[in-house]
Amino acid sequence: MLYAVVRLRGRVDVRPEVRYTLKLLRLNRINHCAVVPANEYYRGMLNVIKDYVAWGEISEDMLSMLLKRRGRLEGGKRLTEEYLKENTPFQSFEDLSKALMKGEIRMKDLMKYKIKPIFRLHPPRKGHKGIKKSFEKGGELGYHGDKINELLYKMR
Repeated sequence: MLYAVVRLRGRVDVRPEVRYTLKLLRLNRINHCAVVPANEYYRGMLNVIKDYVAWGEISEDMLSMLLKRRGRLEGGKRLTEEYLKENTPFQSFEDLSKALMKGEIRMKDLMKYKIKPIFRLHPPRKGHKGIKKSFEKGGELGYHGDKINELLYKMR
């Protein structure tokens, strides 16, 4: 299982430990998305930055759509299926997303194929519900569960 983590808040008045944790996850700007394994280490990191990000369990279909629409190579070029076939052991975006979901490969390992491990997303269509309240209280921050896929679809 993988978590999708999306940074929603900016860098003004951020505590140093929060800034460091966001840096470790490569969430340097608003609307950047990282895909991380769902384990104890990352849950602890997410607990530290819960007031700045939204996260939840990403589905395989959404991961393949993110790779297709927002996947980038070094230099900012778009990730294509032709590039995947020629330079990686994967034949399509679906194969790559299946391997990521099963844990056969990590987003960090994609860097050796010159694929960036981060997604730069569009601001959500129709806007956020609010970036000062938690998801349970009607906002966007914190743990979304599988509802993160709806937010990612709005930010596609």
